Amino acid sequence: MTDLTPPSARRKLGGSDIEVSALAWGHWRLAPGDVAANARLAHAALDTGIDFFDTADIYGFDGKGGFGTVEQAFGELLASEPGLRNRIVIATKGGIDPPKPYDSSPAYLDAAIDASLRRLGIDTIDLWQVHRPDILTHPHDIARTVERAHAAGRIRAFGVSNFTHAQIAALAACSTVPLLSTQPELSALRLDPFTNGESDQAMTLDLAILAWSPLAGGQLASPTDARATAVCKALDTVASEQGVSRTAAALSWLMAHPSRPIPIVGSQRPDRITESADALRVRWTRTNWYAVLVAARQEPLP
Repeated sequence: MTDLTPPSARRKLGGSDIEVSALAWGHWRLAPGDVAANARLAHAALDTGIDFFDTADIYGFDGKGGFGTVEQAFGELLASEPGLRNRIVIATKGGIDPPKPYDSSPAYLDAAIDASLRRLGIDTIDLWQVHRPDILTHPHDIARTVERAHAAGRIRAFGVSNFTHAQIAALAACSTVPLLSTQPELSALRLDPFTNGESDQAMTLDLAILAWSPLAGGQLASPTDARATAVCKALDTVASEQGVSRTAAALSWLMAHPSRPIPIVGSQRPDRITESADALRVRWTRTNWYAVLVAARQEPLP
């Protein structure tokens, strides 16, 4: 018997009117240079019901070069299929500038937004996010930059990635453009957003939580330590009962939380992207959900 409400396949992005899929497809590993291969991946996502695509200007950077190459590859795909743009919601990020490493000054963020628009070949970014907090920039300055970009139609909405609870609160308080999303690392092996107040803040402020690395960097597919093995065993109980893969169960475990996180699926294999949609079929009881949590905590609940 299930007693947790299953996620819907569609949802609003935070408090906006932008509708997105309950899962996102991430481009961190997208390989530049093969438009046809990338088109197959994009259509695998769309055929699965995923129309929320997440990228960043830093994706493709290898420590020496490649900055912007993933956005460029995505832009080449969009140019090859003009009708694709209207079928998807595009999220990208800026603010990492090696070797500084971070820069959220108005001049840099303005330039970063324009550069992303050029590489993607689009007029408006649906969701633009500050990728990492630059503690040397006042949140007021970030807010003014975002407000100008929003007023000019360069971005529809904005969010943050890897910000702390306090940094989110400060930026939200400074901006007249509503903050709509936060993108933390979140998985059954990375529980911080569920315990440090970030998920509670997201529910209070109506922020969408975009969960990066929802499979814990592959640990929930192929565990290598005792903690990961215990979590996988708890996930396998539900997966085997409901006829889905462990990874689908891991994604659905996140989605069962009342903050309704949107896991970012990073696979570059069409079959794995398709398989991720099975997460929407999984039904959780409180008993099974907490069993995964206890395994991750490695100690009983109080």
